[in-house]
Amino acid sequence: MKRTTLAIAGVAVAALALTGCSGSGGTASGGDADTLTVSGWSLSSTPEFQLLADGFEAQHDGVTVKLVEYDPTDYNTLVTADLAAGKGPDVITQKEVKYLPTFQEGGQLLDVSDVKLPDGISGTDSYTVDGTVYATPYRQDSWVLYYNKDLFEQAGVDQPDGSWTWDDYVAAADALKAGFEDAGVDATPIYQHGWQSTVQGFAAAQTDSSVLDGDYGYLTEYYERVLELQSNGDQVPFNTVTANKLTYQGEFGKQSAALMPMGSWFTATLVAQQASGEADDFEWGIAPIPQADASTTGTDATPVTFGDPTGFGVNANVSDEKADLAKDFLEYAASEDAAKALAGIGITPALLTDAVTKAYFDVEGTPQDELSEFAFSTHDTFPENPTSPDTAAIQNILNDLHSAVLSGSQDIDSAIADAEDRVANEIG
Repeated sequence: MKRTTLAIAGVAVAALALTGCSGSGGTASGGDADTLTVSGWSLSSTPEFQLLADGFEAQHDGVTVKLVEYDPTDYNTLVTADLAAGKGPDVITQKEVKYLPTFQEGGQLLDVSDVKLPDGISGTDSYTVDGTVYATPYRQDSWVLYYNKDLFEQAGVDQPDGSWTWDDYVAAADALKAGFEDAGVDATPIYQHGWQSTVQGFAAAQTDSSVLDGDYGYLTEYYERVLELQSNGDQVPFNTVTANKLTYQGEFGKQSAALMPMGSWFTATLVAQQASGEADDFEWGIAPIPQADASTTGTDATPVTFGDPTGFGVNANVSDEKADLAKDFLEYAASEDAAKALAGIGITPALLTDAVTKAYFDVEGTPQDELSEFAFSTHDTFPENPTSPDTAAIQNILNDLHSAVLSGSQDIDSAIADAEDRVANEIG
């Protein structure tokens, strides 16, 4: 793995994100034809927005892009309120796919079906409603398996090789636990964060299921495995994660766990934290997420995982002239030029080409092994949140299922039955 000296570049870009941005969200650019406003969040720690703004300005002489910052926790609520008040930004970042129908049904997004996108870009279906495109993707995170090479070596356990099924994952966790005990290493084999995604996202993708179906029996095997790992001491218990408010950045970055399923966005964070000293200095890698069976394992196959895109839509209330400029911004953000720039700060773009992959692994601090490159660039990624007005409400119900099962307050079968009843009665 390259050392992390140049990863500070990402932090420098983040600092630039404060330039020219609003502190609390608000006004669009109005009649200024050469100024484009774009919504974002956590600008001081999310450098992608300023990076894209700078790149677009560089290709459009005389154009200014102003970033409008919103609180990340209440982003969708605040943006919706500004749009309803007629003062929303020109370009609306789609932070979570499940809220796209809210904007679309409210008539707040322009039809952007005419925006030209490069061949092979991922995530476009998530922004299409009844054949009309309401946003375009610029990034597409996928869930992979992060692992600490140093801890594997200390435990005397073979590292992931791309062939793991979930059974192999459990076996490796057992071996790591025994190896840590023999070596006197104070670490847990697995850290799995408390999000429902960490179980339900994989279950839906790898069983070809959908949260919209209303039948959640496909979750059973995935929850049984997690409960077994918790009870065996192979994984940090859900109750410990929630009670102690553990962070995935801290648990992996401080070497408290050897394995961690997580979205590909974590690469940029880990690289930056190792550069700053916030995370320990250790060798790590990325492997495909374990698979349901051997048919999708190995570097000659395509592993199945999940992840939602992030995209840009256009405020339906902008002028025709401003709409053209906004669509140009969407086209740029989806381009290979933008993808290479995003990859250069550790962001996973929606467009993956050989040049984009090279830019990603040219970042100081990223792992340099072939398996990490394969895991980053090769996968079938299914959306966690299908585009539907019902998705957000269903996911809230399934989050209750998740918490009930992993906290031990309800057994799997009864929790699934309750969720199915609630979806049938509350969603219809």
